[in-house]
Amino acid sequence: MQKVAIYPGTFDPITNGHADIVARAARIFDRIIVAIAGSTSKSTAFSTDERVALAETVLSPYANVDIARFDGLMVEFAAEHNACAVLRGLRAVSDFEFEFQLAGMNRRLNPEIDTVFLTPSEQFLFISSSLIREISALGGDVTEFVHPAVSEALGARLGKKKK
Repeated sequence: MQKVAIYPGTFDPITNGHADIVARAARIFDRIIVAIAGSTSKSTAFSTDERVALAETVLSPYANVDIARFDGLMVEFAAEHNACAVLRGLRAVSDFEFEFQLAGMNRRLNPEIDTVFLTPSEQFLFISSSLIREISALGGDVTEFVHPAVSEALGARLGKKKK
């Protein structure tokens, strides 16, 4: 039986840190499903379809990685896809408290699905989607932190013209 992991999030936008987590998890699990949340309380810069398309572009090198949209409870989505694990990235100690609480709730909702935490490689520890959006909106260069397709999409959507 295949070991399937779900990597859920808004991915608004997908960053090199996200891609790093996926690349490392793709060596551990038989299949990774990057599950992009359609219904979220967050205000997103990109529509769900745009976020899915960007993730498909960025993660296309990985044969065992699929991209899918989900709405509703992530543990239900995971169960529907026969996942044994939920993959979560931890950048800093400040992420841990929320992620620990979320893992406990997910375990309570479905004890058959475990949470696996991975930390990104050192050069990606400080990257977050919200920081990337803010830098781009203020006219900053984000090419070091995201795939070229994401940088282009951000520039078109949020980028300020430099004076």
